[in-house]
Amino acid sequence: MVLEKQLTSTGCVAKAQFSLANLTTFKVGGPAEWFVAPRSVSDLQAAVQWAQSEGLPITRLGAGSNLLISDRGLPGLVISTRYLRQADFDDAGRVTAAAGMPMATLAWKVAKRGWKGLVWSVGIPGTVGGAVVMNAGAHGSDTQAILVSTEVLKPDGSLETIRPADLEFKYRTSVLQKDPRIVTQATFQLEPGHDPQAVRAETSADLEQRRTTQPYHLPSCGSVFRNPKPKSAGWLIEQSGLKGFKVGQAQVAERHANFILNCGGATATDIFQLIRHIQAIVDDKWSLQLRPEVQILGEFQPI
Repeated sequence: MVLEKQLTSTGCVAKAQFSLANLTTFKVGGPAEWFVAPRSVSDLQAAVQWAQSEGLPITRLGAGSNLLISDRGLPGLVISTRYLRQADFDDAGRVTAAAGMPMATLAWKVAKRGWKGLVWSVGIPGTVGGAVVMNAGAHGSDTQAILVSTEVLKPDGSLETIRPADLEFKYRTSVLQKDPRIVTQATFQLEPGHDPQAVRAETSADLEQRRTTQPYHLPSCGSVFRNPKPKSAGWLIEQSGLKGFKVGQAQVAERHANFILNCGGATATDIFQLIRHIQAIVDDKWSLQLRPEVQILGEFQPI
């Protein structure tokens, strides 16, 4: 029997020992001690307040696309923003989207309006909130280039609007990555006034290019490692002879070596051990430390 805790009169419920595997794109990971998926900012505030009253640590979860969660699961309260998906458009090319809005969905919405600026995000499996936290990007573009502001929920329950200059953006990271504040929404400045058919065609071409060069047929987290410029992580891994290498049912993708695939039945431990093996081999061959882009959460046995 799954224990539940009613948090609000609107139906926001925290569930105990809730499996997280199906909420991550790797399709692995143990249970959350407590899990909640608010459908409004007020419910999100109530969830944070309850966690604090119970002395529980909080973990944020968007699309689960950049996460490796331990097979042992996570302590405290895991908050998913997956149901916060509304988007508002103005006449000046600005869109304000809730944290749980998938970036790919938003890319199509703005393309249909003839707005440019989000074509690069159509193949990114994350959400608006995750894009802000991780400074998601592709093809030389990234989140910080179009971000006007972001609204966050502070630990005291109040809402704060933050400008990009205060987020300390760097390659695939921001100050929010190790910060208790939770993104509730973000406003982006795009380029209106283009032919919608042309923008949709460009968006389709970008997605098709990704599908032909990256493995989308099996569960993965997207790119596992940050690129140690000027080299790419995928090139270093491939040149180290690791394409196709497996630990259990976790495999370095043949199509793109910076992807690790769950070939069916992989555990988080399999993936973790493969990450560490790749790092060791690349370091030995190239004297380079590959830094994970994927966030590794929970307890893992040292290798």
